[in-house]
Amino acid sequence: MTGLLQRQGAAIVLVLVVIVAWLSYPKFGTGDNLRDLALQSSFLAVIALGMTFVIITGGIDLSVGSVYALGGVLAAYGSQWGFFVALLLPLVVCGAIGLINGLLVARTGMAPFIVTLASLLFARGLLLAITHEGSTTYKISGNAAFLQIGRGTFLGIGYPVYLALILCALGGVLLRQTRFGQSVFATGGSESSALLMGLPVARTKVMVYTLSGLLAGFSGAMTAAYLQSGVTVIGVGTELDAISVVVIGGTLLVGGAGTVLGTVIGVLLRNVIQNIINQIGTLDSNYQSVVSGTFLLVVVIIQRSLARARPRH
Repeated sequence: MTGLLQRQGAAIVLVLVVIVAWLSYPKFGTGDNLRDLALQSSFLAVIALGMTFVIITGGIDLSVGSVYALGGVLAAYGSQWGFFVALLLPLVVCGAIGLINGLLVARTGMAPFIVTLASLLFARGLLLAITHEGSTTYKISGNAAFLQIGRGTFLGIGYPVYLALILCALGGVLLRQTRFGQSVFATGGSESSALLMGLPVARTKVMVYTLSGLLAGFSGAMTAAYLQSGVTVIGVGTELDAISVVVIGGTLLVGGAGTVLGTVIGVLLRNVIQNIINQIGTLDSNYQSVVSGTFLLVVVIIQRSLARARPRH
């Protein structure tokens, strides 16, 4: 039983929170609310997927919030030339930002915090330049095929949910069933040992940061399709949300351990908490972040306590 708690602490907390919310708030368990909860979770889940790979290597990516917003603006801007430009433009630009992050971290030995902080500022600056200091909002035509990425549904569930599930499933396989995944864990566990084993540490770092940029850009493109425009003010603080859900899901900030499933659980737990706060309705908006942050801190403390627990013989 203790072993189960060690491995699935966040999942157990999520189940308990959902049960309490289901019993306490009748609207929580409605189909519309659950579909909305899944849809809103999908955008953060895609960003957090890339962050999971980065953190497992012992790194951090502070640029994903700005890259996410930039991806949305680029998708909306590119939509005037059709579906493929709207999709490829954010992927190419945001992937290039991730690639540069990875090259600087891997090849120069610069601290990931500094490199990605600089990229955060660069991406936000580029976004403001494209939108003329935020005064220009690029719209996506109502009959554009690209809108289906964000607004299309199947069996009543939005396409972003399916896309996020597919990407997370592929990410889980990549992390657990491939040599690249083994290199990710080895790099975060002990970089010097990984080098002695002949693993491509530098290439692994470049790839995880590139992946993080690509996924943040794709999430931004999905959001633009959902909102039918490139919103310039989104993404502020999203990097902190991504880091928090990854850590809540059991990935160690020092690297070497983590799962994609844990990250998905972390995303759901965060958004369920936000949903409960909205269900309460009477809580002043100024205190919502305080309550949410406090609750998440308690969850992390509980999880860490479970992880340190040892069975008695």
